[in-house]
Amino acid sequence: MDSGNTEYHVQREIIDEQRLKERSQRMDPSQINLPISHRLKKSLSCSTPRLKRSIVGFLPVLSWLPRYSIWDYGMPDLISGISVGIMHLPQGMAYALLASLPPVFGLYTSLYPPLIYFIFGTSRHISIGTFTILSIMIGSVTERLAPDSDFLIYNSTNVTEEVDIISRDFYRVQVAAAATVLGGLIQVVLGLVQFGFVGTYLSEPLVRGYTTAASAHAVVAQLKYVFGVSPKRFSGPLSIVYTLADLCMLLPETHLPTLLASVVSIVGLITAKELNTALRKKLLVPIPVELCTIVVATVISFYTRLNETYKISVVGDIPSGLQLPSIPIANVFSEVVLDAFAMAIVGYAISISLGKTFALKHGYKVDSNQELVALGLSNTVGGFFQCFSVCSSMSRSLIQESTGGKTQIAGVVSGVIVLVTILKLGSLFQELPKAVLAAIVLVNLKGMFKQYYDIVTLWRSSKIDMLIWLVTYVSTVLFNLDMGLGASMGFALLTVIFRTQRPSYSLLGHLPGTELYLDMETHEEVREVPGITIFRSSATMYFANAELYLEALKKKSGLDIGKMLIYKRRQEAKQRRRERRAERRARREAKRQKRAFREASQRSRKAVFSLEEEVGQMKETNGDIHREVELGWRERENSTVFVIPEAARTSDGHHTWMYLKGTDPDTATLGSVSDLHDGDTTTLDSSSEDTLSRDLERVSLGSLGKWTWDIHSIILDFSTANFIDTVAIKILMNIFHDFSEIGVDIYLAGCQGKSVTVNSFRMSHLVSDWKISGLCFVFTQALVVEQLERGGFFSDVITEGRVFATVHDAVLYCLKHRGTEILHSYENALDTSGTRL
Repeated sequence: MDSGNTEYHVQREIIDEQRLKERSQRMDPSQINLPISHRLKKSLSCSTPRLKRSIVGFLPVLSWLPRYSIWDYGMPDLISGISVGIMHLPQGMAYALLASLPPVFGLYTSLYPPLIYFIFGTSRHISIGTFTILSIMIGSVTERLAPDSDFLIYNSTNVTEEVDIISRDFYRVQVAAAATVLGGLIQVVLGLVQFGFVGTYLSEPLVRGYTTAASAHAVVAQLKYVFGVSPKRFSGPLSIVYTLADLCMLLPETHLPTLLASVVSIVGLITAKELNTALRKKLLVPIPVELCTIVVATVISFYTRLNETYKISVVGDIPSGLQLPSIPIANVFSEVVLDAFAMAIVGYAISISLGKTFALKHGYKVDSNQELVALGLSNTVGGFFQCFSVCSSMSRSLIQESTGGKTQIAGVVSGVIVLVTILKLGSLFQELPKAVLAAIVLVNLKGMFKQYYDIVTLWRSSKIDMLIWLVTYVSTVLFNLDMGLGASMGFALLTVIFRTQRPSYSLLGHLPGTELYLDMETHEEVREVPGITIFRSSATMYFANAELYLEALKKKSGLDIGKMLIYKRRQEAKQRRRERRAERRARREAKRQKRAFREASQRSRKAVFSLEEEVGQMKETNGDIHREVELGWRERENSTVFVIPEAARTSDGHHTWMYLKGTDPDTATLGSVSDLHDGDTTTLDSSSEDTLSRDLERVSLGSLGKWTWDIHSIILDFSTANFIDTVAIKILMNIFHDFSEIGVDIYLAGCQGKSVTVNSFRMSHLVSDWKISGLCFVFTQALVVEQLERGGFFSDVITEGRVFATVHDAVLYCLKHRGTEILHSYENALDTSGTRL
């Protein structure tokens, strides 16, 4: 660029929204803005490949079972399935107690759902079946809708009341099945409508806080089996507090043989599990600690007759064989719908997080929507066979993966183990003490007890995540699992709103030698572009933070546009009042001049020409001023300059004009035209009359002396915005309008959205040695721009030329049109510092 030439030449193509649209129109028209009818027709069209993909997508087993290699996968899946099946037996019976159901229904739950998931699931390593959290949630529903008080009967003496256990358990099974079926249907519907992303609303701190609180409920629920007491059943908020208080009151009635059995079982399980962990590298498969425990406990109980001799509660009758499917009672659906929805969301969140973990480790993909369908069908079908709600278990899934499991064939093998137990071995566990099952539950909660350390970890990493964890834990413990989940999700979403409502705002500067613009507070090497302010928010601008965005813009730019406009309005009003007062003074002065003119005319009757002749000549010379001369005066208002003619023409044939100068009428003075400064003088036939009048009528803040600034352009970096609502659009329109009143132009840059690829083009930069060639750019801005168009943002004043693909394009445009003079000083500064832009 020629340093002596003040014109700013831009050889690099500047990409604004209009040029971006022109480039997008060169693409295949069939791929851009297809009508809805065409898109609907295309989505509903059917072909053989598409039908095959749909079937395989709905039945994932068809994608891998035909290619299953027995030689490669058969033995690992067999070993893994046997290991998991052995774990299913004690966990199924123990978690059935958590659900307040007979233990045999835990075995049913360990049988049917894994077989359904084998057909529809996409994860190869998770083990579907009973899980602690869902068992607790089912237990809260069954005990709320089928409490012991509803099944009291009198004994044979009609003196004392007893609980009809058979009727109570039967109704609880029906309630659990109804809640399970309804939760499964919710999952299926969510999966079919592609709502698999719902699990993302359960953040990791929320899930861990929720599961930790659920483990607290599980501990409280098992204490009655550990101590051998029968506390009252409470429901609703603070039920855990009331239950603990009742347990404390019943501690003097603790059944010591039951407590001893519980303590021995807990100590034995912990010791065996620690040895198992220490020797896991030397063992081909882990030792089935839980199964060994229940076998030993059952043998001891059978031969010592613990139930009859020491009154230790045992599992009792376990029917052999399978239950026929039955339809759950539908009249309880309305009472369990909220619980079913909570179980559906929690179960899916746990399963998908575990499934994605194994998928990432082993290099395959898990379909979140299909997982919802698979889990929903497992619950729905299982509910018809008297199963309760299921999801993946971390302990069993780790065993399935660590023992070499490759596919869900391992789940089928584990189901066979459970099936054999139900058909042939179930009756052998009738003498198993319930205290041993409670001990298994408590020991398996050890991993969740370690999650209390999350408080320390989150305190160091993120205070907000720690707050989410604590709120989730406290709300779940105090308000139970269903209301606690809703409260914690609501609070987590509020933290998102709070963080977007209070984002960080920054001013960007140019990194010399690049097209990058970085925060000037955190990067010392960046330089401010003279005359241009580049403003960026770290969050999307929407209704909750739009006003804060405006306030931050005013603060960062140093232009309090509100106060400046108020000052301008006041000055304009004051100026108008002064002009009216000056006009009245000018009229009075004109009348005085008129009287003086008449008196002078009477004294000069003997002159060469009379006043009437003078008037006639003036009419011939300029008909436009006949009325003013006839009246004897001429008033002209140019903001603060008022001009009137003197009595007669001068000797050279021109009139002498008098003027009133000064913004304050009290200090205005009369003078001649020779006293006027440059820019204040004009003639009646001058074409600059209107221009001068407009210039004088415009009141700028700089001329008023209140503010001075060197900013001529502000660029709003919208690269962080992924949408914009109507409130934000109105705020943007106000920003454009208000700043334009003080001579500052506003531009948008980097609006994100649908990608539009711009073909490679060569360019050489306009400033100094900027040279970039042969680059391919991908601009993303169509989505936000479309929202601006629908919101009525663009007009004759705010055109699409104000929207640029990148911040650098906007800077180049501003320098080209507004910053030529400043550019020279900027270049000189860069040359002095040894850097180039």
